[in-house]
Amino acid sequence: MKITKIETYLAGNPWKNWLFTRVLTDEGVYGVGEGTANAFGKTVEAAIHELSPLVIGMDPFQVEMLSQKMIRDVYTEGGQLHMAAVAAVEIACWDIIGKATRQPIYNLWGGRCHEKLRAYANGWYRGPRTPESFAEKAKQVVQRGYTALKFDPFGAAWRTLPPEEFDLSLQIIAAVREAVGPSVDLLIEAHSRFNVSTAIQFARAMERYRPMWYEEPVPHTNIAAMVEVARESPVPVATGESFSNKQQFAELAGYNVISIYQPEPLALGGIFATRKIADMIDAHYGMIAPHSAQGPICSAACVQLNASLPNFLIHEIFDEFNVPWERHLLTHPVEVKNGYIEISERPGLGTDLVLEELSKHPYRQEHFLPLFKPGWERRDPKATQ
Repeated sequence: MKITKIETYLAGNPWKNWLFTRVLTDEGVYGVGEGTANAFGKTVEAAIHELSPLVIGMDPFQVEMLSQKMIRDVYTEGGQLHMAAVAAVEIACWDIIGKATRQPIYNLWGGRCHEKLRAYANGWYRGPRTPESFAEKAKQVVQRGYTALKFDPFGAAWRTLPPEEFDLSLQIIAAVREAVGPSVDLLIEAHSRFNVSTAIQFARAMERYRPMWYEEPVPHTNIAAMVEVARESPVPVATGESFSNKQQFAELAGYNVISIYQPEPLALGGIFATRKIADMIDAHYGMIAPHSAQGPICSAACVQLNASLPNFLIHEIFDEFNVPWERHLLTHPVEVKNGYIEISERPGLGTDLVLEELSKHPYRQEHFLPLFKPGWERRDPKATQ
């Protein structure tokens, strides 16, 4: 079997353009992948086509060599965007392998470790940044069966939190906790907003509400800063979504202060690359909660990944809180029932792109999530321009 062509497709989701691929072979089997990267859809698409001559004619089963050709052999370290392009091809190759062997991908990696996957809701709090709005929407999500909710209460904060913003952020967390009760997990997202002192101060203030984790409180570019916050925070720190290579995970794991890691398959060159990182983290007694805030193919890929991980913790779900037409982009979208994902036994990723539906939603440059503009949490492009 040989790769003959790589096709790319952009879908204009209003808060993040989704980038999908189809890798075609000479035997008629093809696979689908994803390379979404917030504001860089067109950029990653161009990178995929620049890399494609390196793998055209190769056997899609040779995933390691394919990845090496697209990463090592070009000699330029392109970070998250480079890895997103690689991931878009790598995921599609695993889909091909699964289809050719008539096996779900997790069966090619040692089999399934879980009967179902606990999920947490994200993107559910679209609307005003008020305690009342967050509380009301949180109740609605819990009524759908979710037992864990992630949210960013910090508005457009950067580096510091003025007293009124500090208090409002804390009031939002308190309102959500009161609305959902003590048994629902709250996952507090900080989007790399703070300096060390602010991050630690807020961690101590919110401890009383028993968050499950405090996500990316400081930028990933300074591992020493993340370590300092993790050592001082009474709330477990979760991080890793912005890393683009395994060496970064190895460095952070060496400090033995992080127990929840969030590798992003699209920023790491794919799902097998992420699977290997998860095993390395297992050696440090860490748990894995992969970042999955991209499009629906990434969600399906993370199901395959998480099903195979002994140290899987929880699966991120945006899909139920996106545009309603997302469900029509795939033949078999990821389903959440009573807060859990049922694991598909279909070959490969267990789903396919519906190109006719995808063509109805064109790319738009303004479609990205501007996390440092007031009103971003409304996820309305017009509100942040």
